[in-house]
Amino acid sequence: MTTSEKLIRVGVIGAGHLGNYHLQKYAKIAGCKIVAVADTQKDIAVRAAEPYGCEAVTDHRQMLDKVDAVSIAVPTAFHHPVARDFLAAGIDVLMEKPLCATLEEADDLLGLAQKNSAVFQVGFVERFNPAVMALEKIITRPVFIEVHRLHPFFERGTDVDVILDLMIHDLDLILKFIQSPLTNIEAVGLPVLSGKIDIANARLTFAGGCIANVTASRISAKTMQKLRFFGPEGYHAVDTRKREIISFQKTVAPDGKGQIVQDSIEVGSHDPLEEEIRSFIHAVRTRTRPVVSGEDGRASLALAVEILQKMKTDEDFKL
Repeated sequence: MTTSEKLIRVGVIGAGHLGNYHLQKYAKIAGCKIVAVADTQKDIAVRAAEPYGCEAVTDHRQMLDKVDAVSIAVPTAFHHPVARDFLAAGIDVLMEKPLCATLEEADDLLGLAQKNSAVFQVGFVERFNPAVMALEKIITRPVFIEVHRLHPFFERGTDVDVILDLMIHDLDLILKFIQSPLTNIEAVGLPVLSGKIDIANARLTFAGGCIANVTASRISAKTMQKLRFFGPEGYHAVDTRKREIISFQKTVAPDGKGQIVQDSIEVGSHDPLEEEIRSFIHAVRTRTRPVVSGEDGRASLALAVEILQKMKTDEDFKL
């Protein structure tokens, strides 16, 4: 069996909502074998493992000698200690966002991944959204970005502020498309239904002149996930929930006058999470840098931390 054909033994740590989705996607990938599922609650681990005929454990360290790669889908507070065990053993890791709770934890994991030549990918699934991938082919130099990521309230995710829960998806995309240093942040946020910030807005100014206005809420009546990019060439509206893109481009009419016309943009139909996991397995097989690297995850975390520092100014919410 060649290196490219080698069976990849995978495990999933955290058998909740997202962990079960990871299991479903791994089961579809040829050359992958799910060998173990870990969850601190035995009954949850057993229930998740049963459809795949794999081992169920309550301590993730029990799978260290059984796996080549893992997905980690546990609460943010446990990202660092869990990932550290695998990266220290040279096992490849797909970490759900955010990378860690702190930059110090992130740097520790990045150092371990580099030291042990481990593939370290961060689960920013929107990078693999068909509409975002279509945008990559047409966007040039945005000068203004407007973002709304609004969700109804769920207990899941409230262990962190909405900036790390929801907004960080869009911060990652903004950093991807704006290759320019950040020069200023204005931000406001407040808790409503949880002990953390539930609704937030940030205005980001970049050295190249681009401004991004980003709103995230987990207390909305309806779900909205839209990004609008304005640039010299036109306007692009991306709906990541519907996986759609609407694009208007500036052209010159036969009489020489400028006009705006809607472009027909081809958008794929693939499942973003499945594409993300396939990309991870490709990086594992080929020993190449993942599409969303640990360094990318750190950059988004650093921006999120800066935004939080701007928001948390009173005594009750100081970092």
